[in-house]
Amino acid sequence: MTHEELVAYCLAKPGAVPDEPWEGDLVAKVGDKIFAFLGGDGLGVKCGRDADEAAELRDRYPGTATVMAYIGRYGWNAVALDGAVPDDELRELVDASYEAVVAKLPKSKWPR
Repeated sequence: MTHEELVAYCLAKPGAVPDEPWEGDLVAKVGDKIFAFLGGDGLGVKCGRDADEAAELRDRYPGTATVMAYIGRYGWNAVALDGAVPDDELRELVDASYEAVVAKLPKSKWPR
């Protein structure tokens, strides 16, 4: 999966909008909350409730999946698009991150 295909997949989610909160760093948001970091050539996604749950992905893909700076302790991983993670699993990671963020939104901000 290319970076462009990944961005398109993220932004096709219900209620998803692109944003650039930091110059040059694209993110996908739903209800004003980030569910995917899309800056650079990789992907940053929520991979569990905490760092311990997120470690499973890092254990399966050492060197490809790493702890995200600053927010890794909250279950966020950075995933390089180097071909090690299959496309289907990348989509599943985006789906899970999106669903985790939507679940924490107030119902008034849920995508329609």
